[in-house]
Amino acid sequence: MAERALFLWNNDHIENLIKQNYKVLLPIIYPALERNTRNHWNQAVRSLTLNVRKIFSDHDSAFFEECVQRFNDEELKQEETDSKREALWKRLEEMATSKLGENNPSGTPNGKSSQAAG
Repeated sequence: MAERALFLWNNDHIENLIKQNYKVLLPIIYPALERNTRNHWNQAVRSLTLNVRKIFSDHDSAFFEECVQRFNDEELKQEETDSKREALWKRLEEMATSKLGENNPSGTPNGKSSQAAG
C-alpha cells in the first residue's frame, strides 16, 4: 500500500499540485516520511520515500530543514514525556509495593499467617 501511494509522486501533475501546496503538506507528511525512511521493512518503500524527501528538499531546502528541525524537536519532547511517564509509573509501583508491605507484615497475599490455627 505504501509503495503504491509513493508511486503517485511519479505523476508530474500530482507532483506539481503538491509542490504548489508544499507549505501546508510537508509539515503534515514529514513525520510519516521520516518514519518510513528509518523503519519501513520494504527497501522499495524506503527508496521511494527518500525520493519524495529529495523532491521537497530540492524545492525549498530552508523550509524542508524547518520541518526536519520541528520533527526532531517534537520527537525529543515525546521522548522526555515518555521518560517522565515511565519514572512516574515506577514510583507509583514502588509506593504500592511499600504500602502493601506496611499493611501486610506477614508477607502473604491475604495478610493471614501461613500457619494454620488448630
